[in-house]
Amino acid sequence: MPADQPVHVVAYDSAWPSRFAEQRDRLSTVLAPWLGAAVEHIGSTAVAGLPAKPVIDLLAPVRSLDEAQCAIPTLEADGWLFWPEDPCRHYRLWFLRPRPDARTHHLHVVEHLHPHARALLAFRDTLRADPRLREDYAELKRRLAVEHRHNRNAYTNAKNDFVEQVLRSAGLQPLPRDLLPE
Repeated sequence: MPADQPVHVVAYDSAWPSRFAEQRDRLSTVLAPWLGAAVEHIGSTAVAGLPAKPVIDLLAPVRSLDEAQCAIPTLEADGWLFWPEDPCRHYRLWFLRPRPDARTHHLHVVEHLHPHARALLAFRDTLRADPRLREDYAELKRRLAVEHRHNRNAYTNAKNDFVEQVLRSAGLQPLPRDLLPE
């Protein structure tokens, strides 16, 4: 990936759900041949009241990751930038738009029955349901955004222990996470 934008956590924006819906509708059409379930809003922007990087994360649950490889050119034609070197490529295809230095959206294409897809949804749902946990996560994100302002991957990696704790509290055994290159 070329130059990246700094990590900047902002207050919750009530426009985030509509920014998700706009892309959800596009992706539902573009990915129709591969989808196994509805496109979901995930990540911090999907949790009302939670500060976040102002980047909308979407989960596109596909029937088969192998078959979804054919969607890469289709998504690229729709303005999504594919990251072929993603260390998590064994279970997902990962895209962003419009470019690394001005991100507005991330797209996670994962098989709909894969444990990582379930974990993404469980993490979101647990934060939505628990105000205290949501505040703890907000505090962690603000601190890490200062510590790792110019290293998005380090920021993401540093949240790993918290994510695992939340997943355990949701009754899921956390899967080994592939650290992003720092």
